[in-house]
Amino acid sequence: MWMNMKNTKLKVEGILLDLDGTVVDSKEAYLEAVKAAFASIGRKTVDAKIVTEIPKRLEQNLPINDIVKRIDVQKFLEAYLNAYYQATAVKTKPIPNISETLKKLSEKAKLALITMRYVSKEKIVKELENFGLAKYFQFVITALDTHYPKPSPEALIKCAKQLGIQMGECAIVGDSVTDVRAGKTAGAKTVAVLSGIFSREELEREKPDLILESVNQLPDFLE
Repeated sequence: MWMNMKNTKLKVEGILLDLDGTVVDSKEAYLEAVKAAFASIGRKTVDAKIVTEIPKRLEQNLPINDIVKRIDVQKFLEAYLNAYYQATAVKTKPIPNISETLKKLSEKAKLALITMRYVSKEKIVKELENFGLAKYFQFVITALDTHYPKPSPEALIKCAKQLGIQMGECAIVGDSVTDVRAGKTAGAKTVAVLSGIFSREELEREKPDLILESVNQLPDFLE
C-alpha cells in the first residue's frame, strides 16, 4: 500500500503544519531538556534512546514512570519542560530548504502553524521571524489557545475556521502519531513526515494519506 504513494496527489486549500520535527528541527532541544532534567535529580548520564522516548510519550499522554524509575516524576517533568522551552528558543533550527518549500506551498494553499508547546503565540511568531518563516503563515496556534492538545482535533478545527476553509479541504502535516490521529478525527487529509522523532513503522500504523521523508517533498504531491 505504501509503495503506491508516488501516485497520491492531494487537492487542498489549507495546509496545517506542525512545528517541532516538521518545520524546525528540535532534536537538540530534546537532548538539552533530558540532560537538564536528569541533572536536576543528580544523574549525569543519559541513554540516547530516552532522548526521543520521553517526548514521544509526552506527546501521546503516556506515563514515563518506567523510564525515570524511583524518582519524583512530577519534579522531573517540571525540570524537563522548563529546560525544553528554554532550549527551543535557542536550539531549534529550520529544516533545510524549508523557506523555499513554504513559499511553494503558500502559492498553492493557505498555511497555518500548530504547536503544542505551552508558550504564547508571540514567542512562536518571533521564532519564525528569526528564521524568516513567519510571513508564510496566515495563522499560528499554540497549546495555550486550546483546551485539549492533539490528538484532539480542536487546534485543527480552529485553524480551518480562521482560514475560512472546510476541514475536508485541509491537510495536516506532522511528524507525530498524534498529528495523524487529530487529522483523521477532524476529517482532514493526513501527511506524516519522517523528519521528527517517530519512525516509519510507528507512523504507518496510523495509516496517513501520505508518508514523506520531509515536508520538502510535499509540493510534488499537491494537485
